[in-house]
Amino acid sequence: MSDEEFENYVRKYRVNVLTAALCLVRNESDADDIAQEVFIRFYRHKDSFESEEHIKAWLIRCAVNRSKSLLASRWYRFSEPLGSASQLIHNDRYDVGDRFFDIMGKLSKNNRIVLHMYYYEGYSAEEIAKTLGISTATAFARLSRGRKQLKKLIRNEGDEEK
Repeated sequence: MSDEEFENYVRKYRVNVLTAALCLVRNESDADDIAQEVFIRFYRHKDSFESEEHIKAWLIRCAVNRSKSLLASRWYRFSEPLGSASQLIHNDRYDVGDRFFDIMGKLSKNNRIVLHMYYYEGYSAEEIAKTLGISTATAFARLSRGRKQLKKLIRNEGDEEK
């Protein structure tokens, strides 16, 4: 893979990687750092991919793994976020508005990433399971739980407005 091809992949999948990281860490600076690390790793392994779909799945999986590592770190657990991620989104992926992103942020991280991958990245439950290293039944269960949790949160949001 040439450097030009690598740059094209970065341009093509940057938003996917950032959004996957942001979905978990909910902090733009951390998501940017994770994206940078993911693309550095991608550059190191750029000649070992089978297809474009393999590249996309690997990038998202790598972003999820780095996000989980950051969330588990001692430093992160004892730090305070500077702002709400909903105010920092600069892409049109969550065009339903900041309130929807706020509601998505209230979901558990496992449900949040599965819903994100299913609805925003267009992955099937089987592909999500393979990418996240979980069983297909677990992916379906998280989708179901996430939908129920999201429905409840949206209802509660509507009740608060009245």
